[in-house]
Amino acid sequence: MTAIRIEDAKVLIAGGSSGMGLALAMRLLEEGASVIIAGRSQDRLAAARRHLADHPKLETRAINISREEEVAALFRNSGPIDHIVSTAADIEGAYQLLPSLELAAAQRVVESKIYGPLLLAKHGAAHLPPSGSITYTSGVAAYRPAARGSVVAAVNAALEGLVRALAVELAPIRINAVSPGWVDTPIWSLVAGDAKQAMLEAMAERLPAGRVGKPEDIADAIRFLMGNGFTTGTILHVEGGHRLV
Repeated sequence: MTAIRIEDAKVLIAGGSSGMGLALAMRLLEEGASVIIAGRSQDRLAAARRHLADHPKLETRAINISREEEVAALFRNSGPIDHIVSTAADIEGAYQLLPSLELAAAQRVVESKIYGPLLLAKHGAAHLPPSGSITYTSGVAAYRPAARGSVVAAVNAALEGLVRALAVELAPIRINAVSPGWVDTPIWSLVAGDAKQAMLEAMAERLPAGRVGKPEDIADAIRFLMGNGFTTGTILHVEGGHRLV
């Protein structure tokens, strides 16, 4: 079977204003796709538009994907969509030992990585063709949890269960997830602060791949899942061998 064409396709990327989502947007625009980046921050969306040179096939929409009325309105106003991707994750304050963990921080992770993806599927599936796809991002924390990471580990594992269930319910639309390892993105500044670079370098020495990931590594994996018509209900691990060490 030939790969599904991306040229002239329309792709919605939730969380595409930075990091992995922004790298994917750049790649898809270069391939001739039309891209809608959805995010909460107008400032970050404006920065993404500048980064992508105000591409004529780029749109930006300010929405919170955990709010159902905003997600429903997004799809009502977007017309047909060929692929949906979510790289959104609100983990601020979530990496804490249990005595210091605030429930509000845990709830934000759940909203961004469970409720948001669920709403994107609920309201977006009707706008996708049979050859369309939805791709999420989970994470290696589901397999290699660490102290302070209980919430993120649990949510990533739950998202992978959602992927398998939606792949059955929404077939033939394909539902998959990429599970990244440690990737050098702005989110690490929230997790590690000034210690970010030292932490990434230490992990690079541990990994069989000899380096941490780049946003482009994850964009490449998402692009594969979008284009392969025989892959669904799958978790694609892109983590430099982290599950092995």
